[in-house]
Amino acid sequence: MTALSDIEIQRGLGALAGWSRKGDTLVKSYHFATFPDGIAFIEKVATVAEQMAHHPDIDIRYTKVHFVLSTHDAGGVTTKDFALAKAIEELASA
Repeated sequence: MTALSDIEIQRGLGALAGWSRKGDTLVKSYHFATFPDGIAFIEKVATVAEQMAHHPDIDIRYTKVHFVLSTHDAGGVTTKDFALAKAIEELASA
């Protein structure tokens, strides 16, 4: 799998509200009413990520959950990252 070009990344971000690029990663933070709500969301994401065999970096700060997506062996953002970001968005809107 190869990293996407800058233009491909910009196009992909156009379809993902709130996601942005930071270097060679895609990032987004979600806020929850309670700490347990955030953890429950992470558990749902973990299940999907495991099924996709593509795992995000996750930072938890009380009610804020921050995701960082990158395909390390490709050295940047790939279609796998966009697929996972879309799946995370679908879980967030469910």
